[in-house]
Amino acid sequence: MSERMSNAPVYYALAQAHFNPVAAMAKYVNQIQDRLRREGYPLFEPQEVTHLVVPRPGQAQQPEPKIQQTTSWLLANQDRTAGFVLLPSSITFQTTNYDTHETFIPELLRGLSAVHEEVSLDHVGRLGLRYLDAVLPRSGEQVEQYFADGVHGVKFDAPCQHAMSESVFSTKVGPLVTSGTLVVRVYRANAPLGFPPDLSQNGLTPNARFAMTEPCDHGVLDTDHFCSGRMPINPDELEAQLHSLHASVKSVFMKATTDHARETWA
Repeated sequence: MSERMSNAPVYYALAQAHFNPVAAMAKYVNQIQDRLRREGYPLFEPQEVTHLVVPRPGQAQQPEPKIQQTTSWLLANQDRTAGFVLLPSSITFQTTNYDTHETFIPELLRGLSAVHEEVSLDHVGRLGLRYLDAVLPRSGEQVEQYFADGVHGVKFDAPCQHAMSESVFSTKVGPLVTSGTLVVRVYRANAPLGFPPDLSQNGLTPNARFAMTEPCDHGVLDTDHFCSGRMPINPDELEAQLHSLHASVKSVFMKATTDHARETWA
């Protein structure tokens, strides 16, 4: 990931900004959609998001957990390989056709700018990047040839149906917020290539290289790096913060994969 790979393993990537909640976001969606439509994202789909709200422990009268529905809006390009998901308190740019972070990060800022110009945001409270890299061994190879020592998981003399390991790191980033959290997960499975449960409904078309419906032995490197804090709506500083987050993503990618893997993807 130091340079553009001709056979890059990224099959899904997202960049996300959480901002101060805008309860009346639905009032502004048409204007936001019209601007992003003219900038290459003409598809528009309102979606209902269902989630479980669990009360915080320790309350005198503990309310029951309840189901809530929130409206989100998908704004995608014509071939559904990239687009935005807008919520009342966040915007996410996602793609299944990743090129480089130099072109990827500015797209999140494009969407954030469209929102800010319509609703006058006060601040960004969280920034994050997440990458899913597919490890698909060639004929005669093993997944282990692609992952570095330390991320292979438990070895046992039996067929492995599914395995997952997770590591969480405190990172130094900047310039707006100086501390971040890096979550690195490695999945192993003999199944069709898919998504973690929290990313299963993304509204995009998979890249043809990774559109597999038959089971296969594969691995996934899931890298999630984010930071939280009150950050002003300054595009240059927010872009610098995102590039700082990406630097650690790149570094952990280099440490989690082997020379063989990177030569195969180069």
